[in-house]
Amino acid sequence: MSNIAMILDYLARWGHFLFGITWIGLLYYFNFVQGEYFKVADAPARVDAFVKLVPRALWYFRWGAMFTFLTGAYMLHTRFPGWTLDITVGALLGTLMFLNVWLIIWPNQKILIASNERVKGGGEALPEAAAAAPKAALASRTNVMFSVPMLFFMGASAHLPHGGIATDNVALIVAIVIIAALEINAIAGKQGPLTTVRGVIVSGLVLTGVLWAVVQTLA
Repeated sequence: MSNIAMILDYLARWGHFLFGITWIGLLYYFNFVQGEYFKVADAPARVDAFVKLVPRALWYFRWGAMFTFLTGAYMLHTRFPGWTLDITVGALLGTLMFLNVWLIIWPNQKILIASNERVKGGGEALPEAAAAAPKAALASRTNVMFSVPMLFFMGASAHLPHGGIATDNVALIVAIVIIAALEINAIAGKQGPLTTVRGVIVSGLVLTGVLWAVVQTLA
């Protein structure tokens, strides 16, 4: 690897950490702090926060996700021959999380922001806001659940690797099926155990254990 390539590789890795911390940190803030506050806050306080606070936080949140994805994609491209099963599972989870941000969470949050701006101005809430809130919440909760095994497998790719990514790898196929089922639920399902902070944390840990068991036993 040339000096320029090494510098670019390191900058991508550094950026991936920097943007990833921004993205995941805000994801946890939304789910563990802001969401719980909104459950007990007075209506005027919620409206004010949606107008003045939420848009700012979501700007850093969605662009943190974007640049985490782009730096990760660059590293995967340059390191393709060295992919492990672990990095593949982690990258799949991260990619779905990125798509959830831009295709589900952000579009529905825009509706909620616009609705609260109307209420703040003395108007009526947008009718579509009632459906937008649970859609955004479910995708966000799913991302929290996904983040636990995603971070685990990103670390495992360097410290507890499991070989390459042959297309007939049974472990990879089973992991994809499990993750796909959960993503389908994120799009059109229900929160279930993800409704509470405790539930989403436990679900993330359980998913990590299940995927790790799949990789350990089937790879």
